Amino acid sequence: MSMTWGNFQAVIQLSAGLNVAILSFVDISLPAIKERRRVFAKARQELEIHRRNPHKRAPEHKESHTEAVNEMDRALFDLWREAANFESIEDSLLRSTGVFGLFGAILSLGLLWYSAYHYDEVIPVLGTVLSLLSFVSLIGAFLINFFTASRASSFAKRCNTLRETMRTKL
Repeated sequence: MSMTWGNFQAVIQLSAGLNVAILSFVDISLPAIKERRRVFAKARQELEIHRRNPHKRAPEHKESHTEAVNEMDRALFDLWREAANFESIEDSLLRSTGVFGLFGAILSLGLLWYSAYHYDEVIPVLGTVLSLLSFVSLIGAFLINFFTASRASSFAKRCNTLRETMRTKL
């Protein structure tokens, strides 16, 4: 028994709906990115507060405190540099999500429109491949955003660990 466009239309409708929803996948990673930036800004503020600590009055305390602050500053800078290097990749990944979403949405909506006009015709192999391609674009966009969000969360977690170290050590 051969598959017609009409039999396959439900699959194409699912693909169309999901690929239109893909455009909101950026919302998966944006909160994590904003949180990472907020945590880094907060860590920088806290380090400046520790740098100007007025409680260290004795010269030997001031010197050891300054060295500890400089050590934390280097650690924070190294972490910031690592995150900053990822930011350019992050921006291109977010743009590629839009490309995947737009490509998948146009493809699946085009297939949906075509299947409505050719409802009782047999679906060729190319139609099946194009339908699968629209699902692959969905998976690609989701994986990109999941990866971006997990990396941003990882940097935020490492920065929060550094902030905790600052609080206990300084």
